[in-house]
Amino acid sequence: MPGKSSIMAKYYHAMNHIPELGPVRVRKLVCHFGSPAVFWKAPVKELALVEGFTQKLAGQVAGERNKIDPERCWEDLLQKGIAVVSIEDPGYPPLLKEIYDPPVLLYCNGEIETVHGFCLAIVGSRRHTVYGRETAYKIAAKLSNYNLAIVSGMARGIDAWAHKGALDSGGKTAAVLGCGLDICYPAENRKLKDAIAGGGVVISEFPPGFKPLPQNFPRRNRIISGLSLGTLVIEAAENSGALITAGFALEHGREVFAVPGAIGSPYSRGCHRLIKEGAKLVENLDDILEEIRFCGPEKAGPAGGGCTESAKEGLSAAEKKLLGLVTYEPVDIEVIAQLSRVPLSKLNALLLELELKGAVKRLAGNYFIRI
Repeated sequence: MPGKSSIMAKYYHAMNHIPELGPVRVRKLVCHFGSPAVFWKAPVKELALVEGFTQKLAGQVAGERNKIDPERCWEDLLQKGIAVVSIEDPGYPPLLKEIYDPPVLLYCNGEIETVHGFCLAIVGSRRHTVYGRETAYKIAAKLSNYNLAIVSGMARGIDAWAHKGALDSGGKTAAVLGCGLDICYPAENRKLKDAIAGGGVVISEFPPGFKPLPQNFPRRNRIISGLSLGTLVIEAAENSGALITAGFALEHGREVFAVPGAIGSPYSRGCHRLIKEGAKLVENLDDILEEIRFCGPEKAGPAGGGCTESAKEGLSAAEKKLLGLVTYEPVDIEVIAQLSRVPLSKLNALLLELELKGAVKRLAGNYFIRI
């Protein structure tokens, strides 16, 4: 016999197919009727008694409801292999519950536990410079070593590079979509979407089949902010959707960070405006870590466990010397070679030993970081 949470999820899923119902109206209906299942059988005259509902709206909702078979709708979802988490489930992201209008149902591919811990949103423009791309990638990679999951929207541009930085560093990342999970938008991010599902989670509040319509993205952005302790904006034009996410972060009582750009750059005008309005200017990792004050590596240890003092005692003299040249920021192997004066063939072997002993981590492009 199905549990209460799965029955509620089934009816929430059906309610998500009624255009007139958003998260706030769904909660009002459930508050009035006690459960989504009771709402499904309620007469129009009873719907009209719900707070904020008119006779006209009640008729529209009832008309759409009559076109939907919750059982068949639920079976179609199960056949697609998409998991769901309702707001009553213990697996629902705790920070997201705190916002004004949390989704009553999340559709997900991957591990929803990715967004149960400490998360930071990184967002920015689809059109970006090399500076913006490298900044997003490097900051995401570095933060992943502090048990922070990176949340973004999987859009082309800054969002995609933030996801890639987290994945390439072995960290966790979550993508929030503005369409159904069976649709990849933009299409060129198909491989990235699969990688995120394998190394984190892909989330949407929209049922399968829902297209990426413009009105969906502000709703998507509030989830990105709602899942996160703070939002970092990297290269945002004056009308960038990233500023909407930053606005939601302020509404949610979360931190807002912005990376400055070149004076006069159209790609950074939005970031500069945020800084003028009080967002924290970010020059380095500490500017973020000191504000969100989470349990960092000195307490919880970096992602992957790190190299303990006892492990360091087992390093050879050559490994200890080499470890001293690898910083807590990504460093190119060629730079390490120049500083250490160790031939590349031997250097690669030493770095591999340090990696196996949990002292360093290899990043994309032959970069290394101390952990």
